[in-house]
Amino acid sequence: MTIERKIYEHLHEEAEKMECPPAISKRIEQSYSHYLQRKRSEITMKKRLIGGLVAAAILIPTAAFAAPVVIDMLTRAPMTSEQVKLDEVGKATLEKLYAAIPETKSFEIIDASYLGDPNDSTKKVQLSIVLQEKGGTGKKITLHTNGITDVIQDLTQENWEPKEKPLITLPDQEIKGKVDQLIDKVYGNINEYEVAMEQMENPDQKTFILNYIKKGSEGEGYQVFVQGNRISLSPVAPVPSSNKVEGFFSRDGKPDYTADFFLNDEKLFSLLKITPEELKQEIAKGKSVVEIAASKNISKQQVIDVIAKTQAEVQLQDGKNKVTISDDLLKQMMKAVEPKVIHVIEHKTETEW
Repeated sequence: MTIERKIYEHLHEEAEKMECPPAISKRIEQSYSHYLQRKRSEITMKKRLIGGLVAAAILIPTAAFAAPVVIDMLTRAPMTSEQVKLDEVGKATLEKLYAAIPETKSFEIIDASYLGDPNDSTKKVQLSIVLQEKGGTGKKITLHTNGITDVIQDLTQENWEPKEKPLITLPDQEIKGKVDQLIDKVYGNINEYEVAMEQMENPDQKTFILNYIKKGSEGEGYQVFVQGNRISLSPVAPVPSSNKVEGFFSRDGKPDYTADFFLNDEKLFSLLKITPEELKQEIAKGKSVVEIAASKNISKQQVIDVIAKTQAEVQLQDGKNKVTISDDLLKQMMKAVEPKVIHVIEHKTETEW
């Protein structure tokens, strides 16, 4: 067994013992949700896979899914509850929450931070607020809001059911009803959506994922994880029609979607002067992206720079809005994602990650 393989196995073993920080769990869930949205197949997430993603996020930032996490950890700045209340986006977020769930008016802000330029607090990519019930049963709610538009990007509601009978012990229809109610309160118009509910493969704790798709849309909706006494809700934008190339790599003869998020990059195709379909065909021959680039006299660093910049800019873009940050911060974000980019562009199909 090679030393790399030993390290890989060790990290997975350690990951299975880890308590993952909530912020990282959330980002992994979001990444997995977007992945599921593209696939819409009956894929289950084993504990081993989750453990691997957590290990990669914390210890060896190489997994594609973990890319946003490191950027998040590098650039998130803390805020006090008073700063949240004085902040324009913070105030708007709280007003929306109070209107949707009036009982949260009595909750206290126990944590807050923003993702953006640490040298300019007006350039926020995202604002995060955690509120908790004073005393009582420990009800808690976590919000992530677009730093420009004050649109609530995701929400996690915890401990709304009694401890002795947590959410996950309720019949499926009651769980769905609780989720429907939450979506309707926060975003409205739940009747416009169709929902598919499935249980994830997790022997230690029952977990459901619910996919809500707006009728007649190309994927617009919500994706929801229900685990323990917690509902994690995220709106999902329609899948761009141009994003149709999937499974650049394969494993055991089956499409491997792990790196698609990195390689579906128009700027990369332009740099390589290749179509997405042609790139997939070249990779299928056993070549890495680095080798394909080299055959066109394009350096590995050029490939890294293009993909890393796209990945960093994705963090700054939400819908039609984009946050402008300093060049230094952009470079930091690109540097943070670079190890993952290298991992992807050196990977060869039908090999282990």
